[in-house]
Amino acid sequence: MSADTVPVTGWGRTAPTVARVIRPRTFQEAADAVRDCGVRGGIPRGLGRAYGDAAQNAGGDVLDMTALDRVHAIDVDGGTVLCDAGVSLHRLMEVLLPLGWFVPVTPGTRYVTVGGAIGADIHGKNHHVSGSFARHVLSFELLTADGRVRTVDRGTPLFDATAGGMGLTGVILTATVRLQPVETSLMSVDTERADDLDDLMARLTATDHRYRYSVAWIDLLARGAATGRAVLTRGDHAPLDALPDRARREPLAFRTSRLPAAPDLVPEGLLSRTTVGLFNELWYRRAPRLRRGELQRISAFFHPLDGVPHWNRIYGRAGFVQYQFVVGHGQEDALRRVVGRISAQRCPSFLAVLKRFGEADPGWLSFPVPGWTLALDVPAGLPGLGTFLDGLDEEVAKAGGRVYLAKDSRLRPELLAAMYPRLDDFRALRAELDPRGVFTSDLSRRLTL
Repeated sequence: MSADTVPVTGWGRTAPTVARVIRPRTFQEAADAVRDCGVRGGIPRGLGRAYGDAAQNAGGDVLDMTALDRVHAIDVDGGTVLCDAGVSLHRLMEVLLPLGWFVPVTPGTRYVTVGGAIGADIHGKNHHVSGSFARHVLSFELLTADGRVRTVDRGTPLFDATAGGMGLTGVILTATVRLQPVETSLMSVDTERADDLDDLMARLTATDHRYRYSVAWIDLLARGAATGRAVLTRGDHAPLDALPDRARREPLAFRTSRLPAAPDLVPEGLLSRTTVGLFNELWYRRAPRLRRGELQRISAFFHPLDGVPHWNRIYGRAGFVQYQFVVGHGQEDALRRVVGRISAQRCPSFLAVLKRFGEADPGWLSFPVPGWTLALDVPAGLPGLGTFLDGLDEEVAKAGGRVYLAKDSRLRPELLAAMYPRLDDFRALRAELDPRGVFTSDLSRRLTL
C-alpha cells in the first residue's frame, strides 16, 4: 500500500486541495487505511470524474480504490457480474460486450468505477426507461467505519443511504450488478432538430417511450424565437439483422477512438461567448433535420468526449463548473425560466444537455426524480457566475427540484434540505454507523452532510 501527500481536485478543477492519497491493493489494506484515518477522516475515490469536491478531503485521507479492479465472476446465462468496486465501466465493456452483455446504465464517460457509480447513483440517457445505476445493483460489500465488511442487499436502509450517498457510509469493496443483453456493439440512432425549447419538450414527451436512450444537446446561447433550440439524439442497441455484412463478422467488437490530449495550458478566454456561439451555430446547422437508423459505435453514442484525453483542460487554469438540476413534471415553466435566464446571461456553454427522468430510485440522496434535467458546463472564471448560479439554485428549489451532488462544488447548505427531503434520515443513519465521522469529504463538510 502506497501513500503520498498530493494535490487533489475534481474533474472541474475548481477547488484543488491537498490530501494524503492512499492506494490499497487488497481489502485488508483498505481496512487498515480506514482504521488509521486521522482526525480529518477519509473518503473513497475512484477515477476522479466527480466534477466538484465529493472525492476530496483537504488535510485528510483519500482512498484511491482503483487498484482493486478484479472481475470475479460473470453469469453469462443469468446476466450478472460480480466485480471489485474499483473496476471501471470501460473495463466492464471490454469484458462483457463480447459475451453479449452491456452495463445497465452509463453516464457521459465510461471512465468511472462501479463504486463511484453506486456512490453517485449515476444516471444515463436511459433513465426514463431503466432508472439509475443502483436499480441494477443486487448487493454490495461495504467496509464501514468500525472495520466490518457488511453484505448490503437492495431494499435495506443501508443500501438506500449508500446509493447516492457520495461515499459517506463506507467503502464499497465489491458489487453484483444485473446487465443489459445486446446483440451487437453498435447503436441504431435517430437524430432530429428542434426549433426551440417548447418544440423540444413536445418531441420528448410524445415519443421518448419509443427509445431506450434519449438526450438533447441544447443551445443555451440562442435567444428570441430560437431560445432552447436543440439537436435530439435517440436510439437503441442495434439488432444483428440491422448490420451490414462486413460488420456481422465481429458484431460484438468493442472499438473506441482516441484523439490527441487537450493541452495542459489553454489560453484564457478561448471559450468566450463569441467562440462558443460560433460553435453552437455550426453544430446546430450541421445536424440533420431528420435522420433515422444511423449506425454508431457505442463509444461515439455514449462517450464522445472520452476520445479526447483530459478534455477538462480546455476551460483553462480556472477550470469549469458543471451545473445540473432537475425539476419535476408540471414544472415546465420553471425550466423555461431557467433556460431563459441562462440565455439572457449569455453563459458560454457548448456542453449542455436536456433529458427526461423516469421513476425515481429509493436512494435517500439519489439525484433523479421524474421530470426534466438540464446539465451545462461553464468556465469557472465567468464574472458573476457564483451569484448567478445561486439565483438558479433558488429557482430550482422553489420548483421542488434539486441539484446533482456529484457535480456540485458551490451549493449553499441551507438549500439542501428543501432539495433532498430524506436528508435527515441520511444524517441519522450516518451518525449511528459512523459516530466518529471517519468518512468525511470536502463536500460533506461544506454541506454539513
